[in-house]
Amino acid sequence: MDTRNGLVKELTNIFEMSTNQLVLLCGSTRSEKESLLRSFVSDKKYFYYRTRNASAQLTLETLKREIEDKYDVHIAKNSYDECFNRIRSGDSSKLVLIIDEFQNVGRKNREFIEAIIKLRAKKLYPGPVMIILCTSSLSYDKGEAREVFGEDYGCIDHIHKIPDYSFLEMVRAFPNYSVKSTVEAYGILGGVPAYVRQWDGRKTTRENLIRLVIRPTGALHTEAEDFIAGELRELSVYDTILATMAAGNEKLNDLYRLTGYSRAKISVYLKNLAAFDVVEKVVSFDTGGWDNAKKGIYRIKNNFVDFWFHFIYPNLSALHQMGEDEFYDKYIDPELSGYLRRYFVDVCNEYIILMNRMDRLPIHIKKIGTWVGKEGTIDIMGADEIRENVVGICNWDKDSMPYSDYEELLTNMKLAKIRAKGIYLFSATKFDERLRLAVKDDSSVVLVDMTEL
Repeated sequence: MDTRNGLVKELTNIFEMSTNQLVLLCGSTRSEKESLLRSFVSDKKYFYYRTRNASAQLTLETLKREIEDKYDVHIAKNSYDECFNRIRSGDSSKLVLIIDEFQNVGRKNREFIEAIIKLRAKKLYPGPVMIILCTSSLSYDKGEAREVFGEDYGCIDHIHKIPDYSFLEMVRAFPNYSVKSTVEAYGILGGVPAYVRQWDGRKTTRENLIRLVIRPTGALHTEAEDFIAGELRELSVYDTILATMAAGNEKLNDLYRLTGYSRAKISVYLKNLAAFDVVEKVVSFDTGGWDNAKKGIYRIKNNFVDFWFHFIYPNLSALHQMGEDEFYDKYIDPELSGYLRRYFVDVCNEYIILMNRMDRLPIHIKKIGTWVGKEGTIDIMGADEIRENVVGICNWDKDSMPYSDYEELLTNMKLAKIRAKGIYLFSATKFDERLRLAVKDDSSVVLVDMTEL
């Protein structure tokens, strides 16, 4: 799934609409949204303005000067209305107006918001225009835009979040890697464009981790905490919660018992972390077996933050006492393969979504997730509109997927009170002979070798 090119196509579809459109585009500073925007406007007339952290007066004066320079005009009035009245495409074609890092002005200046609304309504520049407000503040697609725009929120025609690279895009980014090596990079980096650019596809996972993360001068050595500190205050509280979660404590009561913070405080901080896609509440797929499902589970959603707090944060003293290779061999290598299993499930999940888009599943799924049971887990669950299902389980680190894994899946399906039109067994290694023979004549069971992903 080519997620970023898909977003460019979606923006192109919006551009081709006959009416003026206002788009809110959200992407972190690591999303490299600027390169995506350059790709989108490469064949279009556009005006790009990047706001600064500055006073309202300086922000307006800077915009005014850049418009004067771009269009060789003189703007007499110091107002956003007058500024947006002087932009132009130069002919009958649609103009794209991009205000990047717009949160720097949108939060502070109601006049700016009102001018944008007028521009959309053709009350300023009379020609066709597509307005893109870009922000690296991840809270905007979680509700902050509604607060900033107030009663004019309905004038936003489209809200898009810039996606990270999909696994398929990671495969293309590292053409010399095996699928296994790509899963390792994906599990650690999470497809974040700025991180992927730093990763060298000619080097092993070990070499990249030593160079980028373990080494104190590495480009990603302080990245996890820099990312959190860039969005949130009270870093010590967030670090405590994340470190406790990374150690395997999934429930609110466990976090309460181990951190010393109140349940109410932890809930607030988890909500803040969720607003920036750092953590998520894991909700088990809704089946008839709700009594057998786990509830109230939290996990770290951001791949790189998860990696840092799992491997580096608890071993910082050793990191600054050991050599780089010794640290990797002692603290990362023994656990890395088991740790990456969760992210192999994400890759297999993406495969199911792709097959669904290609109509290559026995049903057309409308909802996909995981069933987390009290005694076991179904890695992948998908359902259609009439609640028919496909399921999947994933083997990442066993030498081969054993028949017992398939038996356990059947048991978990009974606990979840479901049947499946299709069962997908994914293995990063191979399938044992007993399993192959058992499902050979069952067309509903599909064995998927990792090299096919």
